[in-house]
Amino acid sequence: MIDLTKLTTEQQNPRTKNIDGATALEIVKMINEEDQTVPKAVKKILPDIARAITVIAAHLSHGGRLFYIGSGTSGRLGILDASECPPTYNTDPALVQGIIAGGTPAIFKAQEGAEDSPAAGEEDLQKQNLCNLDVVVGLTASGRTPYVLGALEYARKVGSYTIAVTCTENPETEKFARISLTAVTGPEVITGSTRMKAGTAQKLILNMLSTGSMILMGKVYGNLMVDLQCTNEKLKARARRILMEVTGCDPETAEQLLEKSGGSVKPAILMHLSGIDYPEAVEKLKENHGSLKQALR
Repeated sequence: MIDLTKLTTEQQNPRTKNIDGATALEIVKMINEEDQTVPKAVKKILPDIARAITVIAAHLSHGGRLFYIGSGTSGRLGILDASECPPTYNTDPALVQGIIAGGTPAIFKAQEGAEDSPAAGEEDLQKQNLCNLDVVVGLTASGRTPYVLGALEYARKVGSYTIAVTCTENPETEKFARISLTAVTGPEVITGSTRMKAGTAQKLILNMLSTGSMILMGKVYGNLMVDLQCTNEKLKARARRILMEVTGCDPETAEQLLEKSGGSVKPAILMHLSGIDYPEAVEKLKENHGSLKQALR
C-alpha cells in the first residue's frame, strides 16, 4: 500500500474544507488566495533555480539536450514548455523535449496507470540515446512518482545531469537528482489535486529554466526575442517591430532586411547596424556563439 499521509500535497487544506458550501465568488476568492502563496514558495528556491539554469545553458551550448519527463499534469507542463522553445528561440525541436508517461495519448487523455512503472521511465529515455551531455529534468509534484524515479535513476547511470522539480518536503527524487528544485506549495484547494498550486509552481519554474538558459545562450537581446521563427503573421509582425526597435529603421527597410535574411532577426539587425551582408552576419554571429550583443561589439 502506498502511504501518502506524509505528503503535504495530499493533506486536507483547512482554509478550503467548507468550499462545497461556498458561493461562486467565495470559491474563486479561496482559489485566488491559495494561488498567491505559490510565487512565495518558488522565491525560496531561486538560488537553486539559478544554478540549474547555468548548468542547462552550459550543457546545451556544448551539444547536449534538455529533457523534461513526468506523468499527468507534470508531463504535460514539460511538453508545453519544450514545444514553445522552437518558435520563441529558433531552437531545433530536438534540443528541448518533453516526455510523458503513456506517450502521446496521455497528452490528451489521462493515462493514470502509466506513472507506476520505473522501467517505463528508463525505457523512454533509452529511446533518446541519452548521453552525458544531456540534462534530464524529472517533474513530479509528489516527488515519488515511480516513472520519474526510474527515469532519473537511469539518467544518472549514463552520466546525464539530473534535476528534479517537486512540491513536497524530502522528495524521493533527491536520491537521483544533482539539483533538487523543491517548491513546497502545501495542501491543495481540493485535496490531492496537484494540477492546481503544485502545477502552477512547476509552470513558474519551467518558465525560468527555459527562459533563463536561452538568455544565457545569447538568444535574447535586451528583453527582445531576437531568435524567434517567423512562422505566422503575428510573429512576422513581431520580427519587424523588433528590427525597427533595435535599429531605428522604417517599416519598409525592416521588411527588406528580413527578406534578405530569410526572416532571421539577428542577422538582419547585424546587417543594418554593421553594414555587412547576410553571409558575413551569419559568420560573425557564429564566431560570437550566437550572441548579438557580442557580435555588435
